[in-house]
Amino acid sequence: MASLNAYAAYVAVIECGSLTAAARRLGRSLQAVSRLLADLEKALGVQLVARTTRSCRPTAAGERFYERIRTVLADIDLARNEVVASAVEIDGSLRIGAPSQFGARHLVPALAAFMARYPALNVELVLSDQLVDLQAAGLDLVLRFGHLADSTLRQHRLGTVRRVIYGAPGYFAQHGRPLHPRDLRRHECIVRSGVRGAETWRFHDKQGALAVRVNGRFRSDSIAACCEAAIQGAGVGRGLLYQVREAMSQGRLEVVLQDWPQPQIPYHLLWPATTRLPVRTRTLIDFLVARLGVEQF
Repeated sequence: MASLNAYAAYVAVIECGSLTAAARRLGRSLQAVSRLLADLEKALGVQLVARTTRSCRPTAAGERFYERIRTVLADIDLARNEVVASAVEIDGSLRIGAPSQFGARHLVPALAAFMARYPALNVELVLSDQLVDLQAAGLDLVLRFGHLADSTLRQHRLGTVRRVIYGAPGYFAQHGRPLHPRDLRRHECIVRSGVRGAETWRFHDKQGALAVRVNGRFRSDSIAACCEAAIQGAGVGRGLLYQVREAMSQGRLEVVLQDWPQPQIPYHLLWPATTRLPVRTRTLIDFLVARLGVEQF
């Protein structure tokens, strides 16, 4: 039977994307992580990871296994840290960064529950839709969406979210619904400014990948403004499902091109790489992993 270390190594490989990065995260040698992964695959009798010289990607079976095992490991970490925290008073202050809409709707309830558990703790939530330098902003922890560049920060992938194409019913009634991604070229498309590659919308289906260059008369660096512009009929928008779910339920926005899904977007917790992470930070990380890592956004 594989050891708990083998399961932890597997989760680290998937979340970090390579054996080298996983070894760095776990503080182990590359050979040790490779051996743990091989032992786990041998014990299960199935290949979990497709390896190349530069990266590691989960197989179909490996992806399903990851989704199950990461929540189990998160529960174990949370239980362990709750025992540690019970012997140490969790107090002081924490500064946490997050995207504005997600932070207000989904992170605040989790933080309120955490504060109720630890009444001597103070929390400050810093919301921004721009990429914030964690250390320059004095943040202890940040929640970030998107694929991460190489970084000295520690990370834990919580899950993935769907990206969707949307518009107002009135706009589609006047201009028609796009039935193929290429149809977007003749539509007013709402572009999120200040984001790399914002004018290239990518799709895929059984036939492969497709990139479409879009343009429009309205653009903004604010997610909320882009959503509202679509609601007002200014054009077709693109965003994460959680950002438009409420407007969809109210009938103000509709999702189109669902037969052409877009690459899912991962979201992570990030924190400084240090050998002396405060107990309050470590406890919050485990709490958020256990709470947010099982929800679908």
